Amino acid sequence: MANFSYTPPDTEPAIIDLNADWIIVNKPSGLLSVPGRGWDKQDCLLSRVQTQYPEALIVHRLDMGTSGLIMLARHATAQRALSRLFAERKIHKSYLAIVSGTPELPTGMIDQPLITDWPNRPRQKIDHEQGKPALTHYATLSYDPVAHTSRLHLTPQTGRSHQLRVHLQFLGHPILGDDLYAPEAIRHQAKRLLLHAAALHFTWADEMRHLICPADF
Repeated sequence: MANFSYTPPDTEPAIIDLNADWIIVNKPSGLLSVPGRGWDKQDCLLSRVQTQYPEALIVHRLDMGTSGLIMLARHATAQRALSRLFAERKIHKSYLAIVSGTPELPTGMIDQPLITDWPNRPRQKIDHEQGKPALTHYATLSYDPVAHTSRLHLTPQTGRSHQLRVHLQFLGHPILGDDLYAPEAIRHQAKRLLLHAAALHFTWADEMRHLICPADF
């Protein structure tokens, strides 16, 4: 990961929701969530948001290639509270993805434990002996018979690194544009990773919040 060529997009993160506690933005694909190692990897979602809101604090992250909703806190108390909600799985996330082929079952669950593939970092792998539990629900929204691709709605019940990407590879339907887990022909079917964080649902101050951000693919 430290040696990859980083060319962040010109697209700025669009603000989806803003209040005294948080800033929720639409992260562009290709932009790091937080600074990476090295001077050339300092341009990231956090630094861009902090140019306008210097108090912004990171709460959770998305993979560089994943677009969509990401939440930042506006003060330390909110950061602690929101981080706790994520840790307790009380913030429910859903994603959209375009995958190769179409699943045999239109809806299903992928229950495969994950662990870091240390010799091949940042890759993750399924490991039934040492892996941490990882659970993903999926539903097929549509199928394109010409491209032989499907649009899936994904709901992770856990938040493991690269969870959706590895689980869909395991299912036999890797995400288009995935340069880590898809075969070469499939990764080149798209100019970017076709994975988007589309919704956040959670309770805050005794009120249910629903944040939606449509994918641009």
